[in-house]
This record gives sequence, C-alpha cells and structure tokens, in this order.
Amino acid sequence: MKYRLFPILHVMGMMLACFSVTYLMPIVASLAYGDGVLFEFIDAMAFCALAGFALWFPTRRFKRELQPRDGFLLVTLAWVMMAAIATVPLMLVIPNLSFTDAFFEAMSGLTTTGSTVLTGLENLPASINIWRHELNWLGGMGIIVLAVAILPLLGVGGMQLYKAETPGPMKDAKLTPRIASTAKALWLVYFGVTMACILSLRLVGMNWLDAICHAFAALSLGGFSTYDASVGQFDSPAIEAVLIFFMMVAGFNFATHFVALRQRSLGAYWVDVEAKAFVALIVSSTLVCTTYLWVMDTYDDWLTALRYVAFNLVSIATDCGFSSVDYDKWPIFVPMWMLFLSCISVCSGSTGGGIKMIRTLILSQQGLRELQKLIHPAVVNPVRIGGVPIPQSIAGAVLGFIFLYALTVGELTFFLIASGMDFISAFTAIIACINNAGLGLNAVGPAQNFQSLTDFQTWICSLAMLAGRLEIFTLFVLFTPYFWRR
Repeated sequence: MKYRLFPILHVMGMMLACFSVTYLMPIVASLAYGDGVLFEFIDAMAFCALAGFALWFPTRRFKRELQPRDGFLLVTLAWVMMAAIATVPLMLVIPNLSFTDAFFEAMSGLTTTGSTVLTGLENLPASINIWRHELNWLGGMGIIVLAVAILPLLGVGGMQLYKAETPGPMKDAKLTPRIASTAKALWLVYFGVTMACILSLRLVGMNWLDAICHAFAALSLGGFSTYDASVGQFDSPAIEAVLIFFMMVAGFNFATHFVALRQRSLGAYWVDVEAKAFVALIVSSTLVCTTYLWVMDTYDDWLTALRYVAFNLVSIATDCGFSSVDYDKWPIFVPMWMLFLSCISVCSGSTGGGIKMIRTLILSQQGLRELQKLIHPAVVNPVRIGGVPIPQSIAGAVLGFIFLYALTVGELTFFLIASGMDFISAFTAIIACINNAGLGLNAVGPAQNFQSLTDFQTWICSLAMLAGRLEIFTLFVLFTPYFWRR
C-alpha cells in the first residue's frame, strides 16, 4: 500500500508547497489596505509551505510517474487538503469560526460553489475578502489543471491529473500537442478574460477591491461577494449587465475561447453545438420567466422584470451564485426553473458545474433514438452531436453519470431531511452544492446563507460540493473495491 500512497503524497507535498505562494495576494492586499491581519497570513503561508515540505521530504525516494488510477486519488486529496489548509487564515482572523464552518467556506471557494456561512462580509478585512475570492478564481479552472502546467517542471507527468480533473465526457481532446501547453493555454485565456472583467467593472463604478473580487467570482462562476446583499448592494443595471456578459463567457468551453482567439474569428462559437444550445436555452428561459413574472404582477412593467430575471437567472443557470434581489419571494416556478437550469446549462470545459450541456444533448439524442427504435427496430441511427457520431461507450458513460448524479442528490437530500431540515431547503441546498451554484431556497435562499446549518448538515453540503466539482466519478471511484486491488 505504501508504494501506492507515498508517490501520491510526494506530489501532494509539492502541490501544497506551490499553493503556499497563493498567500502572496492577500499579503499584498493587507499591506495595501493596512487591515491589521498581515502576520496572520504570513503564519498561514509558512504553515502551508511547512506542511508541503513535511509530505514531500520523507517520500522523495518514492518518486515515480503517476499511474492512471493515481490521478483520481491525488485529485481528491488535493481538493480536501487544500481546502483544509485554506481554513488557517479564516480561523486566525474571524472570531469564533469553527473548523467545520471554515472548511465549508474554503471548500465553497475552491469548488466555486459560492455558498457562505459568513455574515458582515463588508466588514471583513480586505485581505480576507481577497483570499475568499482568490480561492474562487483558483478553483475556477481547477487547481489541478494549474498543477499540470507546473508538475512537468518538477519531473512528474500530468496527463493522469488532467483526465481526472477536466470536466466533460470527452476528455482526450487537446488544444496543443503537450498537456502542459494545453493547461497553460487555458490559463492564459482565463487570466486575460479576468483582467478584462476587472477593468469593465471598474469603469462602471466599482472600486478596485470590489472589481477584483467580483471579477474573480464571475469568471470562476464562484459567486462570492464582498457584501451580504451580493450584487444587490450596488443596485446598478450597468454592473449587472457587465456581470451577465462575463458570466455567460465563463459558461462557454474555454477551449472554444482559445480556438476563437487563435483563429481570430467568432466562427468557433457558431460551430460549437454546446455553445449554441447554451445561449438558446438561457435566452429563451429569460424571456419566458420575465413574461411570467410580469403576467403574475410581480413587477409593474416588463423591462423591470427583464432586468432582475436576466441577472439572477444567468447567475444561477451558469452556477455562479450572485443575486440582486430575493427571488425566493417570486412565484415558485421561476426560482425552481433557475435551479433546474443550473443542472444542465453550462458547457463542458467551462468553470460551471452540474450535468453540463454536452451530456444533456447526448442524453436527449439517446432518448430520441430509443423512441425511433420502438417504431423501426432495425434502424441503424447512432447518436450524433453536431453531425459527429458519438461512440456508444460515451453514451453509456453519460447514462451512468446521470444515474449516479440523481442517486447522490436523492441520498444527500434525505440525509438533510433526516437531520431536521425542511424538504425545499434540503433539496435546493444539495442542488446548489452539487451543481456548485451557491444559492438554494427557503433556509438557504438569497436572503439567507448556510450559517443556520448544523455541523452535520454543513459536512453533508461540503461533500456535495466536492462530489459536484469532481463530477461524481472521480470521487466515488475511490469507494469501489476494485480501485484498491493491485
């Protein structure tokens, strides 16, 4: 067993050592704003680096190339251990914050869920808000994808990690011949769009701190804010419009952005079947829900309804988690439809969560194919996406994923109900966490947060976040007996 675990712990140690560098951003913020928590972040940075060294040094003689199954264990350990390490500055700075709540907050940040157990966000030290949003931003493209670009420099290959971490059912497609180059290309696109979002938010009225934090949250689809009222604090149509645009950008496959930039053409989006379906679903849903609220007299005029529906629907459908109003008070159809969209809308290779649009399209085509076979049993009609036949193995994997997804949602919901939570709160809390969408309804709605949950309920939601971010299979394969057999 040690020959299986020690090489993974060796790489884990290097990753933690690299992760300690991320504390530099809140350290600089603490110096710039003079918020009085500089030494807490220095201590946290030192602790992270020492923890990494403590794992790396004793296991250095077990260094070897990772095997395919190693990637799954390393990915899961990385998310759990980095979330645990990221709790240190939160617990040092925020009075009476338990490890359970700090872990939930860190896991929510790294998995880009955006759920929070904190209140008085506007009164937190600037560096703590920077840290929370940096966790969002790092989690957006995946800490592991970042490590794929770094580990080759340390003599460890990264293909196994990339296949375990990258979202979507077709993971072998590469943008560049080398996997490290692919990871770097994706990060360059991600970084460039983030900078554009920061500048845009600054131009429409945010200060630099709010612009940086909300841009990090928007591009990662993480949903953290520097205010308890989230984006509603600003009450600005211009800010909402900018965030809508960049949330939609983050909902696309970043590989498509890369191809569009390389070709200097928007044609890449037109030939992307996922992108077209994503936009069509969001636009049509926005128009239908706007008209519904207007007809139900929730708002006096259609344009006002359009403003609030467009922002909040895009935020939840893309699994971001911002809010501008308490949509829990809307007729139940609209917020429930928004949560349904959070399950299926975003593209594979985006920073969003849930089932993803590509799986939705494959499953839809598979269903139509089965209906056709009822009428014409001998027909040969493979599932096609964009005119390209999809191998039956992929269609089978999609069906397996949907089953495990539904089973996980059901079981975790029952755990919360058994612990005393009402059905709507329990169900929407799990949907929000497993889709990394941030907000549910009732006790976990936009006017509330997850602070009222018991420790048991908080750990269940943390598990849902992790399972959703790692797309079910990567986590649950560790609990199968054949994973551990030699």
